[in-house]
Amino acid sequence: MVVDQYAVFLIETRPCLVLSPDEMNRTLGTVIIAPMTTKSHGYPSRVEIEFQGKQGWIVLDQIRTVDKTRLVKRMGRAEESRITLVKNVLREMLVD
Repeated sequence: MVVDQYAVFLIETRPCLVLSPDEMNRTLGTVIIAPMTTKSHGYPSRVEIEFQGKQGWIVLDQIRTVDKTRLVKRMGRAEESRITLVKNVLREMLVD
């Protein structure tokens, strides 16, 4: 299964955004993900997203690493505008 950065995968019962870069995704047996949820509030560490007709959030304060065997299916890809926001929030959270 090809896993690319910023793709949305179903992991067990929850959609998750892949954060790990493509180089890591090609060589490692794990991926870095951020879970997505429809039940949240607008915290600074969460990015609002509309995906497959549902409003929700990308939960960047719950980033984790999971084994690729847990990926059930690819659901799509985040829009460029959301990817830009994810990058900005990650930079704010982790770099400065």
